[in-house]
Amino acid sequence: MRHLLVVVVSAVLMFSAGRTYAQETPGPGVVEVTIIPAGVGFVTAKGNGPNFGNYGFGTAVVYNINSIIGVEAELAAMLSTNSHLQFGTLSHQVKAPNFLNYNVDAIVTAVKAGPAVIYGAGGVGGLTMFERAGLVSSDTNRFVGNVGGGIKWYAPNSRWGLRGDYRFLMVKSSDAAPSFFGESNRFAHSLYAGLIINTSR
Repeated sequence: MRHLLVVVVSAVLMFSAGRTYAQETPGPGVVEVTIIPAGVGFVTAKGNGPNFGNYGFGTAVVYNINSIIGVEAELAAMLSTNSHLQFGTLSHQVKAPNFLNYNVDAIVTAVKAGPAVIYGAGGVGGLTMFERAGLVSSDTNRFVGNVGGGIKWYAPNSRWGLRGDYRFLMVKSSDAAPSFFGESNRFAHSLYAGLIINTSR
């Protein structure tokens, strides 16, 4: 009789646990990785500095401290694909330089709507501008701040999801900046779509 009771109780607990998991709302885990296969970075014109856009890709890792606040480390490469940079007397065959952007950000959940999460973001980091013959004589580094937000959607099993993100970037002025970029503060926009992988849900 006692063995039968143990079997019945075990079966009820397993069934209840399965139902509880199935009814959980999809959402982020403690640690999630975003793979960014496609994005764009667009630097706006200022003074004599031209505007230009680069193709972007990279990755981001978020550690969610709780259901509202997370900390993100982001790394993104921005590669020039357009050879029609218009600046001074430069040949139109010259491309904009390639960039590497790296940030540490705070992620704050603003709204939860079923499997979707709308968030705000902001942080600081750096921007490395790589050498480009005739345009940038050597690699240079600039301080960058960013603010923005986006939306995440999670699959029913919460193991993966999709993400769209926008950031407004403020690049600090520098006396050592290449002439085409100018010595004043510059501004840029970053937009990307990514695949979320939950590593601990």
